[in-house]
Amino acid sequence: MKHVPTIAMRELRSLFVSPVAYAVLSLFAALAGLFFILNVAAYNAYVMQLRQFQATEQLAQLNLNDQLIGGFFDAMTSVLLFLVPGITMGLFVSEKTNGTQELLMTSPLSVWDIVLGKFAAAAAFVTILVAMVGAFPGLLFVYGNPELGKTLSGLLGVLLVGWTYVAIGTFASSVTRSHVVSFLVAFVLLIVMALLPAISGLGVMTGVGGLGEVFSWLSTGTHFGELLTGLIDTADIIYFVVIIGSFLLMTRAAVESVRWR
Repeated sequence: MKHVPTIAMRELRSLFVSPVAYAVLSLFAALAGLFFILNVAAYNAYVMQLRQFQATEQLAQLNLNDQLIGGFFDAMTSVLLFLVPGITMGLFVSEKTNGTQELLMTSPLSVWDIVLGKFAAAAAFVTILVAMVGAFPGLLFVYGNPELGKTLSGLLGVLLVGWTYVAIGTFASSVTRSHVVSFLVAFVLLIVMALLPAISGLGVMTGVGGLGEVFSWLSTGTHFGELLTGLIDTADIIYFVVIIGSFLLMTRAAVESVRWR
């Protein structure tokens, strides 16, 4: 495990050597700013509407976190769903296409060193993106009165969702030799996980309640929604640890299988 930081730094350097990392950072910053402005505009329009109709009771119950920040965080997880497969698709595919995979596998590094190092690099890059997300609600603390605990809880949710996406993308990159296929496999898996709440609803409607509950638990959206409410439950944290760990275990198995070919 002592080689994990070295591998992670090597992967991060390779990311920032190419213009891809800067393009992703710029695109994400622009999208985050756009979604934040749209959410602020929608919130202001709603407040003006309530004032127009003199709905003082509804105005008193308005909450910046529920009406503005929560929606912004949710939009950012949707943006990450599209960006993370592009960030992770080359983690193992590039080693295969460049012919360096055999050298990596015959080095003194363990498979866990390789898997965790590559995951840590992509997770660190996503952490930078999430830090950018957190800067926008920070402006509201200057001009408004959002709840600090609920904001930090929601931001933690965005971070954990991002890391989960990275684990899935890392697995997708380990099972193919094509950047395009890696992107598509990761993207499809993330879409399926995003649709699990709807599938769980169908299960309830058809009388298969137990299966619906399983699908609901497997969805990142279910646990992310709990964190948006400001409730940091151990069960939700365990969910993210289990999902990330499961995909990393599958990645290790996929990488380990190379040694037996």
